[in-house]
Amino acid sequence: MKMSQRNPAFVGDDGQSTTSTLAMSSLPAETQTEAEQEAGKSVGRPGERDTWGKGVEFLMSCIAMSVGLGNVWRFPFTALDNGGGAFLIPYLIVLFLIGKPIYYLEMVIGQFSSRGSVKVFDLCPAMKGIGIGQVISISLVTTYYVGIMGITLNYFYDSFRSPLPWSECRTDWGNGVQCVASSRGNISSNPSSSLNAFGPQLEQQQQQQQHQPVASAELYFIKEVLREKDQIADGIGLPNWELVVGLLISWLCVFLIIRRGVKSSGKASYFLALFPYVVMGVLLVRAVTLPGSVDGIWYFIKPNWSKILDPKVWYAAVTQCFYSLSVCFGNIIMYSSFNKFGHNVHRDATIVTALDTATSLLAGFTIFGILGHLAHEIGTDDIGQVVKGGAGLAFISYPDAIAKFKQLPQIFSVLFFLMLFVLGIGSNIAMTSCTVTAIRDRFPNFKQWQCSLLIAVVSFVIGLMYITPGGQYMLTLVDFFGASMIALVLGIAELYTIGWIYGTDRLCKDIEFMLGRKVGLYWRLCWGIFTPLIMTVILIYFYATYEPLTYNKQPYPAWAYGIGWTITAFGVMQLPFWMLVAIIREPGNTWREKIRGAFKPKKNWGPSDPLLREQYNKKIEHELTPKRGQGFWASIKQNILG
Repeated sequence: MKMSQRNPAFVGDDGQSTTSTLAMSSLPAETQTEAEQEAGKSVGRPGERDTWGKGVEFLMSCIAMSVGLGNVWRFPFTALDNGGGAFLIPYLIVLFLIGKPIYYLEMVIGQFSSRGSVKVFDLCPAMKGIGIGQVISISLVTTYYVGIMGITLNYFYDSFRSPLPWSECRTDWGNGVQCVASSRGNISSNPSSSLNAFGPQLEQQQQQQQHQPVASAELYFIKEVLREKDQIADGIGLPNWELVVGLLISWLCVFLIIRRGVKSSGKASYFLALFPYVVMGVLLVRAVTLPGSVDGIWYFIKPNWSKILDPKVWYAAVTQCFYSLSVCFGNIIMYSSFNKFGHNVHRDATIVTALDTATSLLAGFTIFGILGHLAHEIGTDDIGQVVKGGAGLAFISYPDAIAKFKQLPQIFSVLFFLMLFVLGIGSNIAMTSCTVTAIRDRFPNFKQWQCSLLIAVVSFVIGLMYITPGGQYMLTLVDFFGASMIALVLGIAELYTIGWIYGTDRLCKDIEFMLGRKVGLYWRLCWGIFTPLIMTVILIYFYATYEPLTYNKQPYPAWAYGIGWTITAFGVMQLPFWMLVAIIREPGNTWREKIRGAFKPKKNWGPSDPLLREQYNKKIEHELTPKRGQGFWASIKQNILG
């Protein structure tokens, strides 16, 4: 028996048919028993893509992905170094012209096509290498990101000890540098609490800083946790077994959450997205009640207007926005590909981009409130004296500040490192899922749990490199050459591919077909002109001001730079390689026909539902016909303005 019903995969989150599917609601489809429907929900029928259980799960997953460690330990110090409160002006402009447009763009193409970050380039097969290169880049990031989670778990475990292990100096740290217990107040007035510690790196630090006292929290991080070597030429050494346990637990958490795809990660997203805000709220309330906290917050937001015209400040704003939102890595495309066809991604893109910025500010107030208290405790008015950015914030400055709390410092330490761990896991789930989805889109018979387990095991083995005494050297190298360099080049290629090869005008027609809403001039100008142009300028500025990578002001040996540039080349060269493959595979009698065909969408491009795709093809063919045969400038005008 047949009856009229709607395709449940293409029903909006409100339970109503979307504008584009309304005309199809009366088409016949086979009915299912409740048992069959339940089976389809749990395991998915062959060839049918999973979808989020609820639309809010997609939103929560995007929040958990985009709001991560970069908001807590990168944004506050990027802002501080680039004009304080004045940095917000270029940052918000960049968010408006780059962050938000790219976020919405990637949400749209993923949801419209129900394809992952590689298969989505069926819209232009010659540019498939962009997606593959982005998967390579995000896979490299995944391996070291969980290494940071391993260190975070180590601190989380140590936070239950009394006294906190980094609060006091240790006799086995040797001789050479004046160690001052972090649990003391003013380090300059506690000579009785100091002892000498000796090590290659600390000996150099002693020479540079002329016997300045070093907090026990810093020595603990270098000597006990990292066991860091003086230079990479000494070799990376063997992993710290305590960090190996943390790395293993971190990957186990990731695997358990993604083993069933969006069905399991969607449920976990509520906790991963909301819990960090609870902790951050508690820490903020505590921070603003501490003596000296107001000075720290004012130090953070105090504007330095002289820097607002400095190109370095604008470059910092672009890179912060680019990496904070996780755009041009494939994660957003992957997550949105599991949406129902009519889901309101315009609303979600607006919420996530605004919340990401608000979270960065909230984290800045919290962190600098506590650092202001730290400066008050050690008797200095210079907040910058106690500031260490990046990992130094999470594992030196903040533990040092907590150690000075008079009452139950363990509580605040546990909360802080648990928050960092949850933030990191939320981001890493997206990164790992991106790789899993790319593989399963290519090999659909590869089960979700099998693919997830394989990636977790391989990444765990690679990740052991980052928890060795030379691990931070390698992490910095891979982050720069494997993440920053590849993502920037391929991100620009992605923008030009979608905006000009596929076409901004066609993209806007796709959105209108999918969401039933006209696309405004702001989006058209950003996708067609402003966003790719600004990113191109940033790339040129990046190479024009390029300086060899260093770690702790030490240059890398020549072989390390060779490895770094090889990683970059391997990721970027995916683009010309797969372009050549696509052209060769494209049917045609002449090279001209092959090239033209390779830069056109595949015949099966469009909505995954066959009925919707048929309707879409008729509509798009009719609307694109007037574009053919026009002059060059007329085509450009239509592409941007419609």
